[in-house]
Amino acid sequence: MTTDRVGELIAAWQQELPSVLHPTTELTKRVMLLAGDLNEVTRRVLRELGLTTAEFDVLGSLRRSGAPCRMKPTDLSRSLLLSSGGTSNVVNQLVNRGLVVREPDPDDGRGTQIRLTAKGIEVAEQAVLATSAAHDEMWAGLPADALQAATEALRPLLTENRPAARARRTEIRS
Repeated sequence: MTTDRVGELIAAWQQELPSVLHPTTELTKRVMLLAGDLNEVTRRVLRELGLTTAEFDVLGSLRRSGAPCRMKPTDLSRSLLLSSGGTSNVVNQLVNRGLVVREPDPDDGRGTQIRLTAKGIEVAEQAVLATSAAHDEMWAGLPADALQAATEALRPLLTENRPAARARRTEIRS
């Protein structure tokens, strides 16, 4: 068995302070390293496109919503797990760049909706394609069965029944 960074870390703690190790420690460290790598790759690609991760998230949510790529601000905030103020700041930046517009809500004359412009759709699709390709490249060389096994193993860990997910839902409702 080959030793990697996580294996070395676990071995060091096993020798120095074994009580800090739990059955979840190795998985946690591996997921944290992978998340860091994915985050770094994503940020690099977005920087090349002149986008922040928050802008990418807004553009992606709007594009993913389907034609006409429009959402109510509260629904957009909820989909991003952002405060309404945070979402509004990002939307303002995107309006200034001509990527989204605020328009009257056709179902509620008092409300507004945020809609991608044609340029916004183009940038959103370019960003999604570029980040997807970069993520795929990150996993290049791994056997397809290993990728499938990892995906299947992680699926139950991301259910909404986890204590952290339940706590997050409670915070959002507050």
